[in-house]
Amino acid sequence: MNAKTRSLAQELRHALHAHPELSGQEVWTKAHLMDVLREHTHLELVDRGSWFYALCRGRGPGKVAFRADFDALPMEETTPLPYRSQCPGVAHKCGHDGHSAALALLGLTLEETGADRDVYLVFQPAEEVGGGGEACAALLREEGIGEVYAFHNMPGYPLGAVALREGTMNCASKGLTLRFEGTPTHASTPELGRNPAQAVARVVAALPELTRREDHRGLVMATVVQIDVGEPAFGISAYRGALLLTLRAQYQQELDELERALTELARQAAREDGLTLTLEQQDVFPETANHPAGAEKVRQAARALGMPVIEMAEPMRASEDFGWYLRQAEGALFLLGDGEEHPPLHSADFDFPDALLEKACALFQQLI
Repeated sequence: MNAKTRSLAQELRHALHAHPELSGQEVWTKAHLMDVLREHTHLELVDRGSWFYALCRGRGPGKVAFRADFDALPMEETTPLPYRSQCPGVAHKCGHDGHSAALALLGLTLEETGADRDVYLVFQPAEEVGGGGEACAALLREEGIGEVYAFHNMPGYPLGAVALREGTMNCASKGLTLRFEGTPTHASTPELGRNPAQAVARVVAALPELTRREDHRGLVMATVVQIDVGEPAFGISAYRGALLLTLRAQYQQELDELERALTELARQAAREDGLTLTLEQQDVFPETANHPAGAEKVRQAARALGMPVIEMAEPMRASEDFGWYLRQAEGALFLLGDGEEHPPLHSADFDFPDALLEKACALFQQLI
């Protein structure tokens, strides 16, 4: 890799950092990535609306895909970076600017080296809300791609170290909203109305029993993120209530079982109290389960490059929509260390370390 290519990738990362866009709004980001690849490579670029992929035709048989996400977070940029966010209330505090710049660097490098098999570079929107992965992952089935890989940068690990595990790499999760509606009445005559407060309370009280560690194979959680019952009007008995939960589990099956149990409990509470119940799902992330063969290939690639490999004892609690890809093809998601003292993800001081760009690209090349 020559110095000009390395510098171009760093400039790209800084430009993406300075122009962050929220999930589902990544118009400039997508266009800029495509412009850079169009200007500096002869890769085939395929525009799929909210996302795109670049294709390097290989010299031999076989296909492999790599994925990078490019959405940002609803956070203020407070660090005095020369390339700090120019978009108020939006910042790249998870490192997706680095993920996309690293994948673009792979494209720039393949322009120079070519590849032994077809390589698909998938640039995905809306990972933070679980809204982009499923549609992009369909490409693997459409094109008959048998392998797929991605990385996420991670503070707390030595710079450039590779961390991964077989099986569940990231827990499955989803947002579940339970909306109860009863009948309004004067606060002095609550017996004449239908108040959802007790139904909401019964569901919340049942959560510890439903998520007991000893009753499950892996981690199972139900986190209350909001309770909204009634209005700030002291003359009216509450008649509307919403309970917002984040459900999380190491195994997809146990997440589905938890959701079924909660749904039945909520329906029973609604029946007993004469309420109507509606259910909503948001931010749905499947379990990201690394294939054993895919994880082993990452280990071998890292060792061939002299990169330390760390075997993770536990999966990441945080979810990743790369799980959609691993339902379609063999592969793995792995972590690249940002440094043991690096500021944590989603924190005000976080910034993707540029030193990882070349390391990620080299690991991708080795996997090809």
